[in-house]
Amino acid sequence: MIQSISHITFIVKDLEKMTNLLTVIFDAQEIYSSGEDIFSLSKEKFFLINDIWIAIMEGQSLSDKTYNHLAFKISDRDLDKYSQRIKSLGLELKHARNRLDGEGQSLYFYDFDNHLFELHTGTLEQRLQGYKEAVSARK
Repeated sequence: MIQSISHITFIVKDLEKMTNLLTVIFDAQEIYSSGEDIFSLSKEKFFLINDIWIAIMEGQSLSDKTYNHLAFKISDRDLDKYSQRIKSLGLELKHARNRLDGEGQSLYFYDFDNHLFELHTGTLEQRLQGYKEAVSARK
């Protein structure tokens, strides 16, 4: 039986640039750095974002940008704060997709290695309710 997500790993060209991104934007706490040691596939660092274990490993950047992404939940009142953090690192905010009323708001941005992140204010329940109302309105 699956209990939860264990960890999320990102392969990045520059561990220090990604460390800065994780700590500035997500308030991540660095809990481990392999330094020059290699116990897995390459040099690595571990972080906690709240209770979420994020691993970064040195390697080649993604060649293409896609819509595959990792979304973190934030509150509506924090949208501006996170927008400023993203911009302070010189990262470009991607235009959000069209949304239904009540679905929540999102900030999308790519990191330095073409990983897409989303900061989202809504919940699964709100999204499903919005979809249900949209279907009902069409009838």
